[in-house]
Amino acid sequence: MSLRVQPKEVRPPLPRGPFLVVGLARSGQAAARMLAARGEAVRAVDSGHPEEAAGLEGVGVEVLLDTDGVAQLEGTRTVVKSPGVPREAPVIAAALERGVEVVGELELAWRALPNRFVAVTGTNGKTTTVELLGHLHRTAGEPVAVAGNVGTALSELVGEVAGDETIVCECSSFQLEDTVAFAPECAVFLNLAPDHLDRHRDLESYLAAKLRIFANQGNEDVAVYNADDPFAANTDLGGCARRVAFCHGAAPDCEVAVAEGTIFYDGEPLLAASELGLFGEHNVANAMAAAAAALAMGIDREAVREGLRSFAGVQHRLEPVAEIRGVRFVNDSKATNVASATVGIRAFEAGVHAILGGSEKEEPFTPLIDPIRERARACYLIGATSERMARELAPVLEAGVDLHRCVDLEEALRRASAAARAGEVVLLSPACASFDAFEDFEQRGERFREIVAGLQR
Repeated sequence: MSLRVQPKEVRPPLPRGPFLVVGLARSGQAAARMLAARGEAVRAVDSGHPEEAAGLEGVGVEVLLDTDGVAQLEGTRTVVKSPGVPREAPVIAAALERGVEVVGELELAWRALPNRFVAVTGTNGKTTTVELLGHLHRTAGEPVAVAGNVGTALSELVGEVAGDETIVCECSSFQLEDTVAFAPECAVFLNLAPDHLDRHRDLESYLAAKLRIFANQGNEDVAVYNADDPFAANTDLGGCARRVAFCHGAAPDCEVAVAEGTIFYDGEPLLAASELGLFGEHNVANAMAAAAAALAMGIDREAVREGLRSFAGVQHRLEPVAEIRGVRFVNDSKATNVASATVGIRAFEAGVHAILGGSEKEEPFTPLIDPIRERARACYLIGATSERMARELAPVLEAGVDLHRCVDLEEALRRASAAARAGEVVLLSPACASFDAFEDFEQRGERFREIVAGLQR
């Protein structure tokens, strides 16, 4: 099969070393290893003390922990910023003031990889859409590698993937705000809702970071967007790529659309929405986005249809964990914002026992009131946000929905399990980050599974 969209022949060169990598979580460690493997002089710093960072010294990286990194700017020509490090961090502010180049890990790795890219951003649905796109490529027999926030840092792929592999990459606003020349052959913008406002000053700044995914695209590239989303439909996306829209209804400008229970491509039926391997209305939109990107990149129509049917979803996103005495337990730990938790709660008709709460992101919880009133029997509030949640969600009490403050996830699950009746759902859909009690949403989801397994004994 001949793919219509080919990789760009030339990438911008890597910036010049010596390098200082700031932030040693997964992305920072991968960037440091990649640069060291290329023979570059690399120092790496972290204000904390991540245990895994010690292994970098064995590959030739000078590691300094429990430091802000400002002193290490001396002799540095390029700072590589991990996505979790804000631009206001002292070392980043100092680097910019001194004229030292600052580049993000996404930009750095993209420059080192000659492969064609499909990049996906949005507030919600990124991981599902990225994994679905990987599945569609594999179903078509096309070589593919999946990276980003889904578990593999992009830098880990440098030197490890063949040149004919398409890279499907999940891109967060934290990654995109640090891009300079990043220009994927296909960029996908799923949706926008308030999130990360503790990091981005306001919704406009958050949107601007997301739109960096389109900014450098050329005429031969593809820009896939959600014509139902007001932020995407009523905004200049930027760049020069060919626009491909997906939407609900029979809008003539949408190449992929759903109407009367059927997903259409270019005006012709692709498959019935009921045939999707995923459940939930939000996943119809994710499926349309993935189909639009795959078809625009030249993936065979029949392979797309088959892949949409056979894809079963991702961990920690509306993941069925168990059924105990007729009660379903569902892990939606990846719902780290209000919009995502709203989708999770509304994925079920009624009888939801929702476990909510976590670390503070300064996002209002009042948008959860209507979905809780409509679908929930009770909510179990945990974490640093539990007091504010109880206050802001108080109106649901009038609808007969109980709010229970719980010490931790284990107590919440125990109480929800005791109260739930056959046919109902115990749902972990926190609407918050996890950093008050867990390293990340994955660890929170794994703990949910462990506790549920104990309930079965």
